[in-house]
Amino acid sequence: MSLISRGAKGMKFIHTSDWHLGRIFHQTSLLADQQHLLDQVFSHLQEQEADALVIAGDIYDRSVPPASAVEVLDEFLDRVIQGLKIPVILISGNHDSAERLGFGSRQLQSAGLHILADLKTVDQPVTLETDGVQVDFYGLPYADPAQVRTLFADQLEDGQVHCFNSAHQFLVEQVKQAAKTDRPKVLLSHCFLDGAAESDSERPLSIGGADRVDWQPLADFDYVALGHLHSPQYKGKPFIRYSGSLMKYSFSEATQNKSLTLVEINQEGLVGFELLPLKPRKDLRILEGDLKSLLEQGESDPHNEDFLLVRLTDSEALLEPMTQLRRVYPNVLHLEKTGFTSTSDLQLAREKLKRGEVDMFQDFFHQVQGAKLSDEQLQVVRDVLEEIRQEEAQG
Repeated sequence: MSLISRGAKGMKFIHTSDWHLGRIFHQTSLLADQQHLLDQVFSHLQEQEADALVIAGDIYDRSVPPASAVEVLDEFLDRVIQGLKIPVILISGNHDSAERLGFGSRQLQSAGLHILADLKTVDQPVTLETDGVQVDFYGLPYADPAQVRTLFADQLEDGQVHCFNSAHQFLVEQVKQAAKTDRPKVLLSHCFLDGAAESDSERPLSIGGADRVDWQPLADFDYVALGHLHSPQYKGKPFIRYSGSLMKYSFSEATQNKSLTLVEINQEGLVGFELLPLKPRKDLRILEGDLKSLLEQGESDPHNEDFLLVRLTDSEALLEPMTQLRRVYPNVLHLEKTGFTSTSDLQLAREKLKRGEVDMFQDFFHQVQGAKLSDEQLQVVRDVLEEIRQEEAQG
């Protein structure tokens, strides 16, 4: 579905989620790369003349974020709200602390920052208006069933909320009962829709698939801005969408194209949406091949600063392959030796036992010098090894 104007006045907003500010990936801080992408979010807001920014949870990567991540968010929000005069609506995700994120939320509303982190107020919309078009935004922050049972104990029947799905349906119903106007309705929710595609970098909400919720209760809204899953996608209806994460947070996402979702709504409802690309400062890639070929490739690779997982196909022993690779690819984060793993552990052990000290030293010499031992050198090695054996035999 593309952004197609019907000729009527409408409201445009950008939907994003799962920023995970402060994330550490393989002992490497991603904050500078995240800041680079937030600059692109700012540019898209400016270029598209957006009327609002919607963030569907997981603003931070952990409940107590580092001070540097808080500073990056504070600076970005100031640029958007004060600089561009664009309001921001956000909800808390499972990585956030709802209480910490929501501190001062009532006072910040007047400035244009709407933090929807309180489950008790899910039925209270943020109403924005652009050129006479009013849109109600409702937020369902991340919530587990126990929280819902505790907060709404006086409204629930015994056993009514027993899983994530029943908890989510109850909260959605609270919103629907409160939405008595003819204004278009947008729902923000941080949840795991059943059947949607997941990535390795998402923290499970529960064990054994109990965290899944149904999409059908969401079909009555004009647009549903989802967070939690890191792949851009929709489920059930095209307007029930995950924007995807700000950047790639696991090598399982290496082939994904990260983006923002630009949405247009007029007084009649959804007009359309389109994806706005995000280009990372350093991409996340997987390289596979033998060490020599990869070293040669790295000498001329224009993107040699990317974050890499390298799979080596060499079957022989290698001397410090990570050190060698990082001379041409400084951001190799993980190394796998598929040449070894293609053989069973038992077979590999047997092959190693067959190789004597001379063979192992020849491999070592070749890695260091880049050449084979001469016949004379080989004989010296054998003589030295024989002397060592005799000394060991004599005690």
